[in-house]
Amino acid sequence: MSYVVTGLPVAAFQPLFGLSEAELADHGAIRYTVAAKPGSPCRITLEDAEPGESVLLLNYEHHAEPTPYRSNHAIFVREAALETARFEDRLPPVFQGRLLSIRAFGQAGMMVDAEVLQGAEAEPLIQAWLERPEIAYLHAHNAKRGCYSARIERS
Repeated sequence: MSYVVTGLPVAAFQPLFGLSEAELADHGAIRYTVAAKPGSPCRITLEDAEPGESVLLLNYEHHAEPTPYRSNHAIFVREAALETARFEDRLPPVFQGRLLSIRAFGQAGMMVDAEVLQGAEAEPLIQAWLERPEIAYLHAHNAKRGCYSARIERS
């Protein structure tokens, strides 16, 4: 089953790029300078930010469906991000070396299934789950801290 992994839309975050610390605080966001890699996975580019790079830490509603599974959590975005990542039939770099929680959702936004596994081992599960007709899309989360990572859909 062919699939696509997409980052968050860069346009949703561009208004925050370059704001002062006080202005970011008004949006509940904090600017960090990355100290080490890995450690600050960008949800736009689906890559770890490089040491010395500027990232924003903010809360993001990644599952806005009006269900008990409606959800938001902290994410990092690179201030230098220029375009939204799109990985077709391959896993993004940010999945490598991380323990992931993959969550499957039906058309109505209800969770159908979930699994925890190493990111490098996620592809067979993704392909199998997207063959199931009751599954509409998948969300990948970093299992340790619970942060949303990316959306996965049929291509």
